[in-house]
Amino acid sequence: MNDPRILRADGVQARQRLLETALRMFAEKGYSKTSVRELAKAAQVNVSAVSYYFGDKAALYRAVFNDPQFNPSIDPAFLEQEDLTLEQGLKAVIFTLAGSLRDGEKARDAMTLHCREMLEPTGLWNEEIETAIKPEHLAIAAFLCRHLDVRKPDDDIHRLTFAIVGLPVSLVISTDLVQVIRPQLLKNDTAIDLFMQRMVDYAVAMVEAERLRRKQ
Repeated sequence: MNDPRILRADGVQARQRLLETALRMFAEKGYSKTSVRELAKAAQVNVSAVSYYFGDKAALYRAVFNDPQFNPSIDPAFLEQEDLTLEQGLKAVIFTLAGSLRDGEKARDAMTLHCREMLEPTGLWNEEIETAIKPEHLAIAAFLCRHLDVRKPDDDIHRLTFAIVGLPVSLVISTDLVQVIRPQLLKNDTAIDLFMQRMVDYAVAMVEAERLRRKQ
């Protein structure tokens, strides 16, 4: 008799291979130019595995685009904790958004995939803005208001929010540039963690600068 645990492990591995292969191929070729047959062959699974695990190519694309391992996001509820310090909250934001850099090539593929989605839209980018990015932004803005003793977000709070989120996002986008100019900054997980911690320090300084500006 077959051991069901082995079957389950094989299934988990096949699904993961499909996700990782689809990320790479959708990033390289785009959604429309990537066939299910090519995906299955590259992932070393049967073509029927795509429909079995995801339903169809569109559902696989959605799964890849929204998968937290490729597209990390902040849980707004985390930032609502009353005892969360400014540094703890900012660290959660920055380490979540830039933490994928530890995955190296996967992080670059995920960024390429998002750029392709903007240029060759399927509707998922606008959906992500409404369901994930906007709620995250508003949660960060509310978190900053709490630490700056501001009643509700004004234009400057939103500017500060965009600026802070821009730190990790710009790093992910510019990894190729960093590799050319100063590769040791991203040479291993320790270096990446140090870079992210520095960004936390910069973000704290930005908040304190806004606090001082408001007092003046």
